[in-house]
Amino acid sequence: MTHRCSAIYGDEFTVHELDIHRENRERLLRAVSRLPDYVNHLRPVEASIADLERVHNRRHIRMIEYFSSFGRTHYIDMDTYVTGGSFETALLAAGSAIRAAERALDGEHCFALIRPPGHHAEPDRAMGFCLFNNAAVAAAWALEQVDRVAILDWDLHHGNGTQKIFYQSDRVLFCSVHMSNAFPGTGWIDEIGEGRGLGFTLNAPIRQGCGIDDYAFLFSEVFAEALNHFKPDLLIISAGQDPLGDDPMNGMRLVPQDFGVLTRILMEAVDQPLALVLEGGYGPSLGEAVAGIFGALHGEPVRMPYGNPRESTVRTVTQLEKVMI
Repeated sequence: MTHRCSAIYGDEFTVHELDIHRENRERLLRAVSRLPDYVNHLRPVEASIADLERVHNRRHIRMIEYFSSFGRTHYIDMDTYVTGGSFETALLAAGSAIRAAERALDGEHCFALIRPPGHHAEPDRAMGFCLFNNAAVAAAWALEQVDRVAILDWDLHHGNGTQKIFYQSDRVLFCSVHMSNAFPGTGWIDEIGEGRGLGFTLNAPIRQGCGIDDYAFLFSEVFAEALNHFKPDLLIISAGQDPLGDDPMNGMRLVPQDFGVLTRILMEAVDQPLALVLEGGYGPSLGEAVAGIFGALHGEPVRMPYGNPRESTVRTVTQLEKVMI
């Protein structure tokens, strides 16, 4: 069975640019380079300030706008920059994430191929290449239409900003798999939410060098079970493809087709269209990985792995099963 799929992208996302930086326009061009013919192209749309204010405080939003108004490159920290076009580009990234969520709720898989990325951005802080938290903005918008939203983050790095925004919420299930001891140093198993949100955060820090056997085991045994129990009305994927083996981050050993495997596991766990939002991914096979994701979304056959996960991954799963909601 084939499914409708769309992608949101445009030249507008190349305006936020610093060519010597790893997070530059070339990675976006790479991401869209292998899109299948059946993918419907949608134009970017801007988020409103009100959309941003659901997850960010007003002072943070104004700060990004102010630094962007300089018309030249300004470093917020050693990793995160703002240029003259960054504020408008970041509004488009957040708005396009909302549009991807809207398309998914309307019955179509949709991938927002946007930049700058977002999952490190906290309510009052830009960091880790991220200005506004695109996935969180989309989730907060969706919570005004539906009851429950899940966000799954498979980027190499922990989505600390997304976690912080929804840490006390029982309406958002946040699941993250990431390399342990990597930037930004958060996302440990005992970080499970607080208050009403206790038990609605699941972190799976895994060791450097893991492959698809580890990821598939973790997704099937933990994340799919949590999603089945939570029953979200919408699943948003913070889709960072920097766990690829050829990525300069050099953390994991996934190949492009493996992202189709992970996509299919999640499709079967929620049985509804997915909204995906581009996060990291800086290597040469990024476009091929995006194509693999769309292949799974479209309904093409996916070859599931049958290898064994590492002992360390099995221990992580065993620990997570003790804290699952």
